[in-house]
Amino acid sequence: MTNNTPLNIKVIAGSTREGRFSDKATAWIAEEIKKQEGVIVEVLDLRDYDMPFFNEPMSPSFKKEPYKNEAVARFTKKIEEGDAFVMVTPEYNHGTSGVLKNALDWVYPEWNNKPVAFVSYGSVGGARAIEQLRMNAVELQMAPIRAAVHIPGEQYFPVLFGKAEAKDLFASQSEKAETMITQLLWWTRALKKARE
Repeated sequence: MTNNTPLNIKVIAGSTREGRFSDKATAWIAEEIKKQEGVIVEVLDLRDYDMPFFNEPMSPSFKKEPYKNEAVARFTKKIEEGDAFVMVTPEYNHGTSGVLKNALDWVYPEWNNKPVAFVSYGSVGGARAIEQLRMNAVELQMAPIRAAVHIPGEQYFPVLFGKAEAKDLFASQSEKAETMITQLLWWTRALKKARE
């Protein structure tokens, strides 16, 4: 890896619901990462990848050729391009969204040996969704970093219902975001060099 090779960071919007908060949080954290030198940031909105529930007879860790579903093939290609990931997740029933978990399940080698960070929102800042995703990430041979951005319900519900400005909410999260991004980029450089 040369010093001028940009790091390719993919930010995944982990909710597809109508009226979701995920798109706001995804756009914000993508812009924060873009402020760093030497990075290319791309948002992967799961609304653009209409993947069926994973139902293949062979796990992605054992597959010999790519899956034939067009949305899965496009998503897998984007994951292969990425040097690191930020997953933006809601918390549903003490876990992540079904659509994000399904997206994880369709891919395997393309996730391997790459770092992942998390932005979450929910009643306890989405902490339980992140804990679940960290376990999934380890099984995918990823490196989940410690720092994360947790947005509690009392802060994001007013934005969701039009009673507060998103920019004010995200301004209050900027220090956490900076810490997370610093850790993510360190691991991204280290693991990219190791993969090469």
